[in-house]
Amino acid sequence: MTATTSASPAPSINPMLVIVCGCLIAMIAFGARSTMGLFTAPITEANGWGRETFALAMALQNLIWGMAQPFAGAFADKFGTFRVIIAGAVIYATGLALMSLADSVFLLMLSGGLLMGLGIAMTSFSVIMASFARLVPPEKRSWSFGIATAASSMGQFVFAPLGQAFISGFGWQMALLLLAGSVLFMFALVLPLRAARGGVARDETELEMNISQALSRALSNASFVLLTLGFFVCGFQVAFMTVHFPPLLVQEGIDPQLAAWSIGIVGLFNIVGAYSAGIVGGKYSKRYSLTLLYLARSVAMALFFVLPITPLSAIVFSACMGLLWLSTVPLTMGLVTVICGTRYMAMLYGIVFFSHQVGSFLGVWLGGRLYDQTGTYDTVWWIGVALGLFAALMHWPIKEMRAPAFSVPGSAQA
Repeated sequence: MTATTSASPAPSINPMLVIVCGCLIAMIAFGARSTMGLFTAPITEANGWGRETFALAMALQNLIWGMAQPFAGAFADKFGTFRVIIAGAVIYATGLALMSLADSVFLLMLSGGLLMGLGIAMTSFSVIMASFARLVPPEKRSWSFGIATAASSMGQFVFAPLGQAFISGFGWQMALLLLAGSVLFMFALVLPLRAARGGVARDETELEMNISQALSRALSNASFVLLTLGFFVCGFQVAFMTVHFPPLLVQEGIDPQLAAWSIGIVGLFNIVGAYSAGIVGGKYSKRYSLTLLYLARSVAMALFFVLPITPLSAIVFSACMGLLWLSTVPLTMGLVTVICGTRYMAMLYGIVFFSHQVGSFLGVWLGGRLYDQTGTYDTVWWIGVALGLFAALMHWPIKEMRAPAFSVPGSAQA
């Protein structure tokens, strides 16, 4: 095998334009799906379903997103980000539009579950950040990952209250159609990414290999496996809260408008958290940062649940969780690039992200299932606390260096 050679970015590429447009796409993709918790009550009440039915559709969405992510990443690695996002936007918007017509469980699973899951996988920050990684030099990669993640959080901040306004003003069905129109706006933003397929090439320490070799070597690396296991926890906690935290607050007597804004507050503070994580990841240990982050999540979740739940505590907790919310993403993706390089980064991060989405599936589905059985979210909440401690343990022994299987023999590893 031979080492890869360096390449200069094409003269026509404006890196800042690509980053801005990529961030706006990530904002729309993540923002639209972050509103799904707002549709829990109106859709279930309109059709006479229990919350488990809607939760199962959202859990399926997360699972499909995770299953499709490695393939979306592989296509983006091979054919470019542009084609993947165009196709994904069409599928995503179709899912939202069909969801507005969902009067059967089958149609809900097809639209909100399968189609939205596929569309999100093809338009999410995972694909966007892979494009950034090939565009910017190594010393700025962690920063660019933080920017993309912060943009996704801005989408959550913007779309959560916007989605509630759509529902209040036009009804839940028209609200879904308006969200579908928002997703199609990606068409106007994706053109600059068409020129960003090449960008900054892999460094000279990376081995040339095919997809199957890269996958096999990653899965046989202990640090990659530990990272994958730890990211399961992030998915469980984040997806559970996205779907079930607003109705939990309403159940505790919190005003529905504030309950909707709670997810927006999470998104707002995660702009700071994700951007800061990107900077921290470029200067300090990513694995230790992730260990501390998961510990902090468990402490915040435990304190919120044992103290009286009030409007003030809901706001403070939402802000704290926002700082810790998607801060895992730039650090996790950064570790993937450190361990495995950038050539198949979108696909390999997709493997790690699949674990995240298996956790998302279980967090969303168990939340609905146990709520219907017990009338509370207590059990799932404490499972989330315990899993945060588990994730902290998983990240501690990770080796933060290029895996020998991905390096040219005798090259410096970092």
